[in-house]
Amino acid sequence: MRAFIFPGQGSQAVGMGKALAEASTIARAVFEEVDEALGQHLFKLMSEGPEDELQLTENAQPAIMANAIATLRVLEKEGGIRLADKADYVAGHSLGEYSALCAAGSLDLATTALLLKHRGLAMQAAVPVGVGAMAALLGADVEKARIIANAAAEGEVCTVANDNDPSQVVISGAREAIERAVNIAKEYGAKRAVLLPVSAPFHCPLMQPAADAMEKALAEARIDSPLVPVFANVTAQPVSDPDTIRRLLVEQVTGMVRWRESVLAMADTGVESFVEFGGKVLAPMVRRIVADVDAVSVITMEDIEAFAKSL
Repeated sequence: MRAFIFPGQGSQAVGMGKALAEASTIARAVFEEVDEALGQHLFKLMSEGPEDELQLTENAQPAIMANAIATLRVLEKEGGIRLADKADYVAGHSLGEYSALCAAGSLDLATTALLLKHRGLAMQAAVPVGVGAMAALLGADVEKARIIANAAAEGEVCTVANDNDPSQVVISGAREAIERAVNIAKEYGAKRAVLLPVSAPFHCPLMQPAADAMEKALAEARIDSPLVPVFANVTAQPVSDPDTIRRLLVEQVTGMVRWRESVLAMADTGVESFVEFGGKVLAPMVRRIVADVDAVSVITMEDIEAFAKSL
């Protein structure tokens, strides 16, 4: 069994998608459709920068999705492959869940781009810059991270945001609480704690205004049943019902990304191959979570051709 997986924020970089667009009209068509849906030259920003503008959440989120979907579409069209024939499940990390839903035909490309633009703007607007923060706890599992977050909270929001893999957990919340957590992390057994260069504290209760905004946006969006089940971030369980997908995408804004559990759950159902599209972030995580599976990253035309031959 095989899962197609899609990366989240942090995988953006100036130059993303450029070589793919130069090599494939199919990739170019994806980038053009996203540009048209958003009414902005997002692909020019992806290709040329400036970096500080690409890093803005409202731009990074649709850009990462567009790059991943372009990679998948090239594989599908040029390799003569149907996702439903080659993948048993799809999943994505945070915004990557939208990419996964688009890949599986639950959301169309234009709707996905608009939802992610809206999501990025809503997340940025939810908390004033400088009020929130996120930190990665390295060498700490989720239980250790919870203890650190609780010890640092002192009445402020400080919670586990991303359970990425057995050695990396991200916490999110009020800046002062996150800074306290970074300072005490070693005392509680973490190897290292690093503040992340993000503009807002994602996946914590401070994001409730963004969740409310997304509830309205998702209520108006057409969501179809996916071609294959999608493993949801907040439940680490497969989902196919459109109304459930809609509800879980709202919960995801403030809820924890249960990526480690999702990978374990997919492996438990028999998934032995994980294929990451458009990034090199999730495949290494998968290998740290489950030792005896195949996990590859598909980014370039060479990657696409090699993967198509392996099928």
